[in-house]
Amino acid sequence: MTSPCYTTLARQVEALFNGEDNLIAAMANFSALINEHLDDINWAGFYLTEGEQLILGPFQGKVACTRIPMGKGVCGTAAQTDKTLRVADVHQFAGHIACDSASNSEIVIPIHRDGAVIGVLDIDSPSLSRFDEADQIGLELSVKSFEKALFD
Repeated sequence: MTSPCYTTLARQVEALFNGEDNLIAAMANFSALINEHLDDINWAGFYLTEGEQLILGPFQGKVACTRIPMGKGVCGTAAQTDKTLRVADVHQFAGHIACDSASNSEIVIPIHRDGAVIGVLDIDSPSLSRFDEADQIGLELSVKSFEKALFD
């Protein structure tokens, strides 16, 4: 079941980005929306697919890793497998890339255009086990609203 917070976020995403055609501008505002709506997070943003790596996109938070090889770390693994990854303790994730040592848990959701992964939404928290199934369902709903508004 989706929490009211995520239902509201998905509706705001759809309304804000409907008809927008600039991906960077939309990602910048989407990361700001997430930063405003979610408690107990320290980073929210995007990495964009470029060849065999992910390149840092718009975000809210501290300075981040600029490039992540496909298949490496939580972001690269989520992009390569095209699956949402919810990690309770990033320090236990094999190959974790520590961009911010204060981050302890993470959720990464692939972003699609025409069926292909074009990037990922990455959200970090300083708390262990910050993201649960309700967060995953709600954030995936928001990402689907984002994709629909921009690419349909």
